[in-house]
Amino acid sequence: MNTIKPLIFGSTGMIGQAVLLECIEDPQIETILIINRSSSGVKHQKVKEILLSDFSNFSALVKEFGNYNTCFFCLGISALGLSEEEYTKITYDLCIKAANTLLQSGTTYTFCYVSGAGTDSTEKGRQMWARVKGKLENALLALPFKNAFMFRPGYIQPMKGIVSRTKSYRIIYKIFTPLYYLLKPFKGAVTDTTTLGKAMISAARNGYAKKIIEMKDINLLGK
Repeated sequence: MNTIKPLIFGSTGMIGQAVLLECIEDPQIETILIINRSSSGVKHQKVKEILLSDFSNFSALVKEFGNYNTCFFCLGISALGLSEEEYTKITYDLCIKAANTLLQSGTTYTFCYVSGAGTDSTEKGRQMWARVKGKLENALLALPFKNAFMFRPGYIQPMKGIVSRTKSYRIIYKIFTPLYYLLKPFKGAVTDTTTLGKAMISAARNGYAKKIIEMKDINLLGK
């Protein structure tokens, strides 16, 4: 079992909130760094927050990154209304810049990226978002991290009071909550924020046989 010292990108989003909460509740995790554009509002003795207005350049944080050894990258945005160039800049370029900065820190990192069900590893499919995320997954797996895991959740039910910041998503969750409980016994169909957070911590701490972690694996790791 490895001691993990996590930093989290995107802890103000639904998935990032979930990972942060599970890290706080994990007695084996003593210190957590969160990087945000705006304050998360989280006040806890384990948590250090750094606010960074410019996410195009992480070079000022190289020394700080050397104090941690695990990255949970939970930043994400919908591709709706964006061109492939715009979506690539936000999704691919930002993540790769963060990953390369971590590699400069002198610390051996495990990198966990929250991708999505249906991501296209061939980078040639019809869906733009799936191609871009597939390209990003491939690039991250090629970097010299100690370990790297690509998480591909589909429907995620918010738990423990976690709420999506996106209004349309909140409406979807309200409508589909009854369906979630119907589908929950089918481990490849749905998951929840608690399970996903625990699964990411488990993979970072103990490793996993697969680098691309689909829904069934998420539910297995996070049980």
